[in-house]
Amino acid sequence: MRQVWLRMVLLLAGFAVIGSFSELTAQEEALLADERNTIRVFEQAAPSVVFIINKVLRRDMFTLDVTEIPQGSGSGFVWDREGHIVTNYHVVEGANALTVTFFDNSTFDAEIVGMEPSKDLAVVKVRAPRGKLRSIPVGASGDLLVGQKVLAIGNPFGLDHSLSVGVVSALGREITSMANRKIRGVIQTDAAINPGNSGGPLLDSRGRLIGINTSIITPSGANAGVGFAVPADIVKQIVPQLIEHGRVIQPDLGVNFVTNDSIARRLGIKGVIIRTVDPGSSAEGAGLKGITRNRRGDYVLGDVIVGIKGIEVENYDGLAYTLEQCEIGETVTVEYTRNGKKRSARVTLQRRD
Repeated sequence: MRQVWLRMVLLLAGFAVIGSFSELTAQEEALLADERNTIRVFEQAAPSVVFIINKVLRRDMFTLDVTEIPQGSGSGFVWDREGHIVTNYHVVEGANALTVTFFDNSTFDAEIVGMEPSKDLAVVKVRAPRGKLRSIPVGASGDLLVGQKVLAIGNPFGLDHSLSVGVVSALGREITSMANRKIRGVIQTDAAINPGNSGGPLLDSRGRLIGINTSIITPSGANAGVGFAVPADIVKQIVPQLIEHGRVIQPDLGVNFVTNDSIARRLGIKGVIIRTVDPGSSAEGAGLKGITRNRRGDYVLGDVIVGIKGIEVENYDGLAYTLEQCEIGETVTVEYTRNGKKRSARVTLQRRD
């Protein structure tokens, strides 16, 4: 009786009843609420996820003909209706050409807009019809809880859109980027992240972006239940800058550092060695000094940064992370050592060019 009544309501409302209503109802009722949620999230998000192929140019040594050779692939997702696609830096690194394939198998050439290797993030752009450009709503990663459900969408092994489901296994992890910088606050998940998933979205149960799948820990290269995602809070900070400037605009002390920490360690130094000081910078005005050479041509160590704003600095990665938390134009207290003696200076942070 209930099914007959619903069928009459649909007919009176002008809806065509296609197929067996009783079969559809039985199918829906056979699914658990969590299953229906998973299906709904996938159906809503999948059209926003793309497959990216990274190509390089190769010249034949005999014919001198130049051809495009695929050197890697990964996933990405639509950021906005202007055609910006977000992915991992390592997916597009070294590309001479990029192609982006959408959910309906339509393919477009793409160009790199900006990259941030230290966060393993990149933005590319396609000229596709706006109807294809369905963005994923961006959530927050700061309020995630261990154990909550997550969904990863991508193109593992070059297959069509695939979904894997898991939970947040841990929060606040650290992984090392290709720029040899640590990415902090990383999300660990047991949702399967395989080759090709890199750059794809990690979603919560409401279909909101909470991270970008970036790597796995496994001896074999296959998924072993330990995957990592760059948190959405970092993505929201970096991506708009890549779109606007093509790179990340960060505050800078106005000095150049010896970024290879092993040199400082060999010298028994704890901190970051200043290599040179930019002429006319606030750092020069504050009296900071870099490496110099004496009359014999020997290098003489200058200042070594050991702290900023009261935060201890032990290596270049720690220094860079501390500066990322500051603002351009902000005046900070810089603690440094010179000839073994600790000193401090006030330096106004400038824009890093």
